Amino acid sequence: MKKLIAVVGMSGSGKSVATTYLEDQGYKKIYFGGVIYDKMKEAGIKITPDSQKEFRENLRKEHGMGVVAKILLPKIEEAYKLGDTVLDGLYSWDEYLILKDKFKDLKLICICTDKKIRYNRVSNRPDRPFNNEDIIKRDISEIENSAKGGPIAFADYYILNNGDLCDFYKRLEEILESIDNE
Repeated sequence: MKKLIAVVGMSGSGKSVATTYLEDQGYKKIYFGGVIYDKMKEAGIKITPDSQKEFRENLRKEHGMGVVAKILLPKIEEAYKLGDTVLDGLYSWDEYLILKDKFKDLKLICICTDKKIRYNRVSNRPDRPFNNEDIIKRDISEIENSAKGGPIAFADYYILNNGDLCDFYKRLEEILESIDNE
């Protein structure tokens, strides 16, 4: 049976680690954040934490909170027809509702990490690093302006990602087995 999984969580929690792992297992990966970056590049806007926040929020104000899911829907449908699919970075409750309406078997996996650990990871990552002030602003913006809390709170499964990758992957495999057994 094909699986459609959306990985949710705050920045630096380990969403990309989970989706890359699933991609290595044969899942087709669709990155929600890529829509924002692509649209910014099309508009000739330099990508910075502040410009990204402003652009993301304006796009949602203009086209609704589910805009990214609507843009990606054809791509998701096509990938899912071919097999297991993982969605990296579903943000808003509206995005979740749009996808859940279309895909009844959609499962949400939330990656949770202590804030101090997340902030350290984000400040040290090679791509898109943020300083503490920027990551705090981003967290608040994502909660207040992107409705990110709903999918996190309503997830079907949770992974606590404060430890090592072995434990992380073990829990992810347990979740995949549980989904298979539903």
